[in-house]
Amino acid sequence: MKTNWKAGTLLAPVPVVMVSTGTMEKSNIITVAWTGIVCSEPAKTYVSIRSERYSYDQIREQGAFVINMVTRPLAEICDYCGMVTGRKVDKFDHCGLTREASETIACPRIAESPLALECKVTDCIHLGTHDMFLADITNVALEESLLDDNGRLDIGRGDFVCYGHAAYYSLGKELGRFGYSVADKKKGRNATTRTGGKR
Repeated sequence: MKTNWKAGTLLAPVPVVMVSTGTMEKSNIITVAWTGIVCSEPAKTYVSIRSERYSYDQIREQGAFVINMVTRPLAEICDYCGMVTGRKVDKFDHCGLTREASETIACPRIAESPLALECKVTDCIHLGTHDMFLADITNVALEESLLDDNGRLDIGRGDFVCYGHAAYYSLGKELGRFGYSVADKKKGRNATTRTGGKR
């Protein structure tokens, strides 16, 4: 039996990322859980940020930001970057993180993050408590350690974390590749019969 709660932001789990903003000389890191992919072609993403946050003005001025994925070793730093304002603390220096030049924008990447998306803002949409910065993904920088023997991205190697209902979680094991339900049918098995479900 399900119970009903009032409408809220309980879509979980979601990615939790550290967004780097500004320039190599004057930069900041903000922790964001309101992010995701909104289009394949062109590749587009977004971050939603309150206007009073320090990074908000940097994104408006630069028209760019970097989404840095968070691994388990970075989880505590990620939480810290969401609790302390960049107006008072240089989070790169305080957390011992390394500014790494991006390929397509002025904002630095976080070198310790193995997967980073460089983003150029195309729109800013006022939604209420947050403004959504829509952006084109202009470059993806990833550590070769995330690639399998065929050069394909293996997310499981990243030890990434996600966020849900005020808590951080590590990602579990892979359950199957995209399209594996169809592959099962080709092998003479009906994926829906294993759980009794219908599609």
